[in-house]
Amino acid sequence: MAKNYDVKDFKLAPTGRKRILWAAQDMPVLQRVRERFQKEKPLQGMRFSACLHVTAETANLVQTLKAGGANVVLCASNPLSTQDDVAASLVQHDKISTYAIKGEDNKTYYKHLRAALDHQPVITMDDGADLVSMLHTDYTKLIANLIASMEETTTGVIRLRALEKEGALKIPVIAVNDAATKHLFDNRYGTGQSTIDGVIRATDMLIAGKHVVVAGYGWCGKGVAARARGMGGKVIVTEVDPVPALEAAMDGFEVMTMKAAAKIGDLFITLTGDMHVIAADHLRVMKNGAVICNSGHFDIEIDLKALTKLARKVEKNVRNFVDAYHLPGGKTIYLLGEGRLVNLAAAEGHPASVMDMSFATQALAAEWAVKNQKKLTPQVYEVPVAVENWVAKLKLSSMGIHIDALTKEQAKYLSSWDHGT
Repeated sequence: MAKNYDVKDFKLAPTGRKRILWAAQDMPVLQRVRERFQKEKPLQGMRFSACLHVTAETANLVQTLKAGGANVVLCASNPLSTQDDVAASLVQHDKISTYAIKGEDNKTYYKHLRAALDHQPVITMDDGADLVSMLHTDYTKLIANLIASMEETTTGVIRLRALEKEGALKIPVIAVNDAATKHLFDNRYGTGQSTIDGVIRATDMLIAGKHVVVAGYGWCGKGVAARARGMGGKVIVTEVDPVPALEAAMDGFEVMTMKAAAKIGDLFITLTGDMHVIAADHLRVMKNGAVICNSGHFDIEIDLKALTKLARKVEKNVRNFVDAYHLPGGKTIYLLGEGRLVNLAAAEGHPASVMDMSFATQALAAEWAVKNQKKLTPQVYEVPVAVENWVAKLKLSSMGIHIDALTKEQAKYLSSWDHGT
């Protein structure tokens, strides 16, 4: 019988166990979901395949799904985002089939995706839409029995809405990323803090006084720009969309083209979800010692082929997760985390407190899909407002924060039209 896991080393499992328990302390909303799932078993006997970053926070999510009765298989959604000790613990302590090794090559990565789909899931969870993409190509036979898929990140939702627009989406999808309890907090505060954390761990850079170029002013870009400014960075924002560009300008950031920013930037961080945001023309004019990294989902935001072609020599691992590209004329550009998500490649990803909301929303969205499966059709759905409000209220309560409630008079006024001046 073939083994139902692929992890680096079971000797790491005790450390992973401690890391998972530490994260659990800061995830009170998800713990409440787990307690109810344990009693009610809303996912009883259902096969789940999850393609997510294998971190301590994700471990708490899949434990919650298992508590609800689900039979879960987990694989990594990025070759550099796995915490090997957590993966080992999930297999050894929780008996959850896990296929994830930090630094796995592309062949292994896709082998792990296939292992997840060979589980024949009725629910999938994606972070980047790789499972759904494979479902629409090599695993179409599974579509008839698939209830829905949950999508966790901006890049994945972009891909899925493109599929929907073309009329090619064959399964119901819930855009968990678009939930307010996800992107307003996870994308902004989580990505903001964890990205700067990854840069500092990799480089030991002092942010104060540096020109920090933030490519993209979506929720992730907003978070990174705010945190870099908070540490004394001189933040420059680049954008292609006039509305967020205007917003960045009115938030007090300098806004310019990447070609202009490339000449003065010390640190470059891409967060757009698009390809070649930093291209050959930009690399050529960067100053000696410039540091470039990506915090978008895929390693396409920096034109890595162009960077390699420009370099006369590439020096790997001058520090952990730092590669030096020596260009003609004595200039060196430093690439962090191989151009993959720097917050997970060089750090630990988002703090557990913010993932608490994202993953509580994720678990409850899955439950909602199961309960409403007969009504669902192949389209992209928003997370129900009732789920959003429950998560937000419980998070406030866990923080010791109390808010007002509408009086009957106020509620009536807001729902009426006949009260004017």
